[in-house]
Amino acid sequence: MPDKKLVLLVEDEFLIRDLVQTSLEDADFAVVTAGHGGEAIHVLDGDRRPVSALITDVRLGEGPDGWAVARYARKLQPALPIIYFSGHSAADWPSEGVPNSVYLQKPLTAPQIVKAVKAAVV
Repeated sequence: MPDKKLVLLVEDEFLIRDLVQTSLEDADFAVVTAGHGGEAIHVLDGDRRPVSALITDVRLGEGPDGWAVARYARKLQPALPIIYFSGHSAADWPSEGVPNSVYLQKPLTAPQIVKAVKAAVV
């Protein structure tokens, strides 16, 4: 059986992070989570297998925001699929988002996120 695709999920709200993580794991993804941008960068720098996709909220409180996390991730893995999800930053996506990324507007459902991740990691 091949390894599950590893997804890095960055979300500062625990309940949302937990719901999305469970939904992705139910869809047969391995998930590593981060509650803020600094933690996400630490995960990206860790010595384990590379992530297959990054899904990040844009507003993450203190420290690097989702835009910065995605730019950092793309420096490490130029072809990494990036999915942003936020309730406030759609207008900034064309200028702040990395090329060939996806933006999902909150509120949204966990199945919508799973569908976007599946499409990104084909």
